[in-house]
Amino acid sequence: MKIVCIAWGSLIWEPGPLRLASSWRPDGPLLPLEFVRDSDDSDELALVLHAPAPPVPTRWALLDTADLADAREMLRAREKIRPTFPQWVGSLPDPVPPGLPAPTPAAVAADIAAWIRTRDVEAAVWTALPAKFAGVSERAPSAHEALAYLDGLAGDARAHAEAYVRRIPADIRTLYRGLIEDRLGWTSAN
Repeated sequence: MKIVCIAWGSLIWEPGPLRLASSWRPDGPLLPLEFVRDSDDSDELALVLHAPAPPVPTRWALLDTADLADAREMLRAREKIRPTFPQWVGSLPDPVPPGLPAPTPAAVAADIAAWIRTRDVEAAVWTALPAKFAGVSERAPSAHEALAYLDGLAGDARAHAEAYVRRIPADIRTLYRGLIEDRLGWTSAN
């Protein structure tokens, strides 16, 4: 089975334990993404799936495994997702373990499934972490809150958050990214 990983953020430049069998390619599925997740281990606002956002380009790479469970585990380990939240690793087929809520909206999963059919692959994995702001899971910050949060960072925390935004590929143009560039001057480094 040929399995790909779909990515849009730090997986692209820091794949960690993901065993990639190809380089990242720029023609991934168009997905709704936004900077709406407080990172668990840094001060950045991470780019995650966010159904209200307009779709933007993503990247994909072939994984060096033919086992979907192995692909899911590689991504879970890379994203430091606790084993108690397996649904935060999206995959097709088998998007969610039985009995768990699906964090990837059905329409987004359908778009990924349609994209898979246009490639010579049988399966895909992606990060399905929900929005989180001010410690509240599934709460997305407004554009004003996101800008105020980022603008309020100082020192190393601000430098890290800025580097994260700048490293996101330039063609991933979200509403918040445009505002961050306009207000904070954090333009793409690539």
